[in-house]
Amino acid sequence: MNIIIKHRSRGRIRVQMDQPRMSLEQADLLERYLQKLPQVTRVVVHERTRCAIVEYQGSQTNIIQAFRCFSYQKEGLCPSVSSSRTLNRTYEEKLVGMVMSKAAVSLFLPAPFRAVYTVLRSLPYLVRGIRRILRGQLYVEVLDALSIGISLIRGDFSTASSVRFLLGLGELLDEWTHKKSVSDLAQSMSLNIDRVWLKTPGGDVLMPLSEIRAGDQVRVRMGGLIPLDGVIAEGEVMVNQASLTGESIPVPKRTGMTVYAGTVVEEGECVIQAASQSGGSRYDKIVAMIEQSESMKSTAESRAADLADKLVPYTLAGSFLTFLLTRTVSRALSVLMVDFSCALKLAMPLAVLSAMREASGFHVTVKGGKYLEAVAQADTVVFDKTGTLTHACPVVAGVIPFDGRDEADMLRLAACLEEHFPHSMANAVVHAARERGLSHEEMHSRVEYIVAHGIVSEVNGQRVVIGSAHFVFEDENCAVPEGEQARYNALPDQYSHLYLAIGGVLSAVVCISDPLRPEAGTVIRRLRKLGIRRVVMLTGDSERTAAAIAAQVGVDEYHAEILPEDKANFVEEERAKGHTIIMIGDGINDSPALSKANVGIAISDGAAIAREVADITIAADDLSELVSLRCLANRLSGRIHFNYRFVVGFNGSLIALGALGVLPPATSAMLHNLSTLGISLQSMTNLLETE
Repeated sequence: MNIIIKHRSRGRIRVQMDQPRMSLEQADLLERYLQKLPQVTRVVVHERTRCAIVEYQGSQTNIIQAFRCFSYQKEGLCPSVSSSRTLNRTYEEKLVGMVMSKAAVSLFLPAPFRAVYTVLRSLPYLVRGIRRILRGQLYVEVLDALSIGISLIRGDFSTASSVRFLLGLGELLDEWTHKKSVSDLAQSMSLNIDRVWLKTPGGDVLMPLSEIRAGDQVRVRMGGLIPLDGVIAEGEVMVNQASLTGESIPVPKRTGMTVYAGTVVEEGECVIQAASQSGGSRYDKIVAMIEQSESMKSTAESRAADLADKLVPYTLAGSFLTFLLTRTVSRALSVLMVDFSCALKLAMPLAVLSAMREASGFHVTVKGGKYLEAVAQADTVVFDKTGTLTHACPVVAGVIPFDGRDEADMLRLAACLEEHFPHSMANAVVHAARERGLSHEEMHSRVEYIVAHGIVSEVNGQRVVIGSAHFVFEDENCAVPEGEQARYNALPDQYSHLYLAIGGVLSAVVCISDPLRPEAGTVIRRLRKLGIRRVVMLTGDSERTAAAIAAQVGVDEYHAEILPEDKANFVEEERAKGHTIIMIGDGINDSPALSKANVGIAISDGAAIAREVADITIAADDLSELVSLRCLANRLSGRIHFNYRFVVGFNGSLIALGALGVLPPATSAMLHNLSTLGISLQSMTNLLETE
């Protein structure tokens, strides 16, 4: 791309694209390209002037080179049709058109024609109000119809026109802010991919993602975003799955392995065979989820809507009473101009939508506003242990030799046996031997694996067994070496134990730990400071292991050796006692409890069914996101209460001033609409910007 440098200074440059015009799609594409550059801190692209303003760190030469390397065709990406830029342009044009139309009618249309025009444009408001009355519903549409209708009957076409214009302006701004909030949330979750490279016999072809079908093969190069779920058909790559699992370290993916949409190819190049049709359907699912989340209104949202409608009869009564006391129609109209419905019904959902969008920036996906409210109200947090408080990846914490054996030799022998049966604990043993540089050539003549018990082999003519205490001591009748019972009794409780015996005598105990997340204790302490009164840990692990973990992280209570149904029953019983419960888990066995809790939170790399059942999903790499979620929910609750106070107080003041004759009807309507817009915009700002 050719550019013209218009202005440059340290850390900032403004350039103009050397092209006759720039479309909205091109501006979106260029802006997104520049935002991805690591040295860029802020970028704004103006499509009308074809200019881009870039704030950056480092060398200006790199920024200029990035512009020169950019090509709309090379990127192969297009923004979705509902991008914020397109949405804003659409409503900007509507707003300008509305204002210009009002000005033209007022300045150039003769009075009789202005009156006819006002009546015609007022008919939709009158019809809506009449329909509400016929249905027996005293909603805000009735107030609008009465204020316009009374002005028309009095022959005050100027007031009727101003009120109609302000109502239309308010509706347009309300619709604009609401759609922008929904669009921002959808954009934060969308992949923003429109075209991909389809592999064909004649070579790679750039195709719309919406036209890709199951079985089609798509090529993704280094640095590219994987656009759909599928299986690698060709190539070997390193994939960054942080957006999906929270893992910061790229994982290798080879032919036949599954990859997921939204992950990034960091090294290599591959061809992916699509598992199902994608493209536009993915965006449709995102929008559908947002629409569904909007239907999951929080209690505060529902209460706001109900209150707004319940206040309409009081506004009507106030207007009628004002007329009776003052015998002044304009004062009564000033009261009618103000209603609580717009601000209450708009500001509350916008606050919730904005909080959901902000949560996505912390790698937290919230499925509905009511769950944020429940997070703020929760007094009890229930953690699963494995995979939640711990990493669910066993590691060898140490090897304790017995019978005069050498620690390294025992680990080498254990790895030699365990490498044939790669379950999680076996993998931990093999990995530990590899880390210590212990090569383990085949020393055994045969290996027999006894399911759920252990391994039997023969080394140098001696029977060797490795497995659980039950298997080694009860089934195999092995014994603790004479004089070492005290050492055996002192085995550390916080670990799981793998017992190795040679010739019927205990030779070593391999201590296996499920590493505790380093941030777990800190997170629990911070949650308590944020109002959580009780923290519980549930696990199917042994009492010994559970007690050790519970002591390390500082939970208030724990329950060990319990089944999935026991977890669900515990949550249900606590709810019956009046507690508001947050349940956090990652496995299939946690799913019943997740569904029973007021809020179920799943770890993103956990079982698919757990993520499906859960109300909120957090990334896998850091439990600190729970603290951010609680802070966000608390701040949202505070914002909603502030909105209530402001809307009722400000609009109540307008009603009082209108009744006293201080404010004319048109001014009341203008101030009411401006306050609605202001509280709506304030509700869309970030809650944790100072965190």
